[in-house]
Amino acid sequence: MSNFWQRTLSGAVFITVIILSIIFGPLAFQALFMAIAMASLDEFYRLVRKGGLADPFGFFGLCTGFLMYLIIAFDALLLTNLRWEAIVYPAFGLMFFAELYRKKENPFSNIAFGLTGILYTVLPFALLSRIALHGGSYEYQLLLGYFVLIWTSDTFAYLTGRKLGRTKLFERISPGKTWEGSIGGAMATGLLSYLLWCWYPDPGLQVWMGMALIILVTGTMGDLCESLLKRSIGVKDSGSFMPGHGGLLDRFDAVLLSAPFVWALISMT
Repeated sequence: MSNFWQRTLSGAVFITVIILSIIFGPLAFQALFMAIAMASLDEFYRLVRKGGLADPFGFFGLCTGFLMYLIIAFDALLLTNLRWEAIVYPAFGLMFFAELYRKKENPFSNIAFGLTGILYTVLPFALLSRIALHGGSYEYQLLLGYFVLIWTSDTFAYLTGRKLGRTKLFERISPGKTWEGSIGGAMATGLLSYLLWCWYPDPGLQVWMGMALIILVTGTMGDLCESLLKRSIGVKDSGSFMPGHGGLLDRFDAVLLSAPFVWALISMT
């Protein structure tokens, strides 16, 4: 199978699984993204070790990340009270104590990257549950629209940049990105946000437009930040989870930085 068809098939399966999990309901969605969050955190730790940046406490970090996701998700499902999130903070402190017994070099770098991995990968995925359940009931339309906006921005930025791209957006980090591509992605995403409002008007046009604007800015920055991480390590892809697409961090780089901002927008409406 050629690389093009391999990439197309894996991408189609990836999108289909996400859409179906969102439509099936909060439990299916939570189960899928909890698995993705844990795999993404493990991928981040592997990258950090591979680049020699640090040697984070992987197992303890995964346990802490799992606990954070579980509590935030259960709170969104109204199965727990928000005060249960207090359990996570001592777990962060235990990472400092655990490092005392590891006898590794650069202990505070290990702790820093251990905590950064959780905040960078697990927290954004956990906040997706609050985006979908912000009104107390599961609104799959809002979450599905969020992902469709991300995919639209990414796809049209790529297609426009490939056809018309001339002016580099951030050549030092990502030579392939252009201002023309970003403008093309912005136009398509802005139009789609209006169509999504026509389909599901409940959150209001300003929310859909605000979500589109946040995704355009923070989604692009998320891509650039992930590229910066890979360049500092000297790798092309963050992993090999998806044939032709790279790792999970490659596929969800826009989500990792946009989800907290989108949640902040929705929580204030």
